Parts: sequence; C-alpha cells; structure tokens
Amino acid sequence: MSRTQTFAQTLSVAAALLISAPSFAATYVVDASHSSVGFTVRHLLAKVNGGFSDFAGELNFDPTQVEATTGSMAIKAASIDTNNAKRDEHLRSPEFFDTAKNPELKFVIKKVTADKKDKKKFKIEGDFTMHGVTKAETLTGEYLGTEKDPWGNTKAGFSVTGKLNRKDYGIVWNKTLDSGSLLLGDDVELAINVEAAQKK
Repeated sequence: MSRTQTFAQTLSVAAALLISAPSFAATYVVDASHSSVGFTVRHLLAKVNGGFSDFAGELNFDPTQVEATTGSMAIKAASIDTNNAKRDEHLRSPEFFDTAKNPELKFVIKKVTADKKDKKKFKIEGDFTMHGVTKAETLTGEYLGTEKDPWGNTKAGFSVTGKLNRKDYGIVWNKTLDSGSLLLGDDVELAINVEAAQKK
C-alpha cells in the first residue's frame, strides 16, 4: 500500500470519528425565579429601566459546540414592569405594546457564532417578534458556566445583551418637546440574565 493510500485512509477514519463523535448537548429550561428580562429606554434626558416578570424559555446547549445551540424564549407582554403602575398601563395600551392584540414577545435562535478569542462569548442571530412584527436581530451572549445547586440540579448561566429600534416594530408613540427634541428614545437596550436548569 502506498503512502498516499495510507494517508487517505487515515483521513477517512479521522473524518468518520468526528462525524460519529457523541454530542454532549443538554436541554436547559429557564428558571424564571433566578433570571431577568430587562430593558432601558431614554426618557427626556435620563434612561429608564424596565423589565418583564412572566417569561419562559428552553435551550439546547453544549459548551464544546456552542455553534450548534438552539432555543427560544417567550415573554408575556402584559407582565411589563417599570415600577410605575400608570406608566405600565400606558405601555400595555394600543399606543405601545397593545397587549390585548399582541400578548407575546418571542426570540427564536437561528444561528450562533462563537468569538474566535473567547469561546464563552458569541453572537446570537435570531427572529424577534414584538407588537406583531417579526424581524431578524443579532444579540451578544456569554456563557457563565455550569454548576450544581445544593439540591443536585445542574444549572447553567448566560448573559445576553443587545439593542433594537422600537419603530422597526411599529411602536412609534412619542411627544415633541418645546426644544424640538423627542420625549422618548427609539433605541431599546436589552439585558437578559438567565439561570437555566438542565432537564433530567
């Protein structure tokens, strides 16, 4: 057998091993009691924080194969909370989220790309639905590690940030100030912190 044939066989065996290599992906369910979905929007000159209290999500994740990650998160729009009851009612109205017609926000992962220098950091491309409109958005994620809690449950931590324009989703309400500036900013900064439990 020639060296060329031997080398070709070696490559074939290596490829077969890679293809048949076991996946260590696990399914994780978002633990809402230890997670948060927050946002920040400019109001006048300052930035106001808010969030949603009712959400659920699931993730199929393997830290050694980050780019194979799949998953989604659903958020109940009516659970919005900005620490001001009157403002929250306004945000639920047709001038903003119109929660009666659009009860849910959702993000579905389409592609994950790991950072070349730090594999625990990655870009998350997916379809984001809000106010009845679905658009492609790219978020930035970080894997914070895996740990067992005192009750033997395996937990994984993630941090996700991003920015979107509310007008892209038809949420356009605003007020013009005497200076000509607008009361509200268009950009919405997202900050999502997730602790998820591995399915047994």
